[in-house]
Amino acid sequence: MLREVLSVTGWLERTGEFGRALRVTSRTPGGLLLVGTPGDDPWHLAAHLDDESRLGGAPGLAPTLVRWSPPPGAPAHLSVGLDRLEAARRGETVFVVAEEDAPVPLLERVDDARRTGATVLALEGGDRELRGLAHEALTVPPEEALLSFDGAQHLVSAAAGEERTRGRPGLRTCLARLLETVTGPTVD
Repeated sequence: MLREVLSVTGWLERTGEFGRALRVTSRTPGGLLLVGTPGDDPWHLAAHLDDESRLGGAPGLAPTLVRWSPPPGAPAHLSVGLDRLEAARRGETVFVVAEEDAPVPLLERVDDARRTGATVLALEGGDRELRGLAHEALTVPPEEALLSFDGAQHLVSAAAGEERTRGRPGLRTCLARLLETVTGPTVD
């Protein structure tokens, strides 16, 4: 039902294009650096991208969650700080998720990463400065009635996980068809 509602809005196409850009630029395992704002680590999106990486056979989609203030003694996957952005290089992708305007320290680090050759992607809520730094950006305006910022993250992660090569359907499409064949069509 959600797909039907969104099909006339262009959101499926926009999130699909952005998800494909994320998949194409994120080919190096550990090279997808996912960062949010000081008050909002994108841990939920990190979990979805990690799932898509495993299910879709795309190791480059497994993100490194970059946090503003990793707690002392945190497990390795939760203790990566902003200094990791300073080490970003060509072949890596910095993916900034910021519903509100990104603070200046983040913009400076993203600009530095871009200058050293990292690809910058941004899912943002109307931040012109961040959008200007990004190679690819998807804006979800706060006044958008049909799609929340969280909803856009779900659509982007699902689109990034879809593999479309040579006109063949992706893994999820194949699995959905198999399940429907085995269990029968869904009943409304």
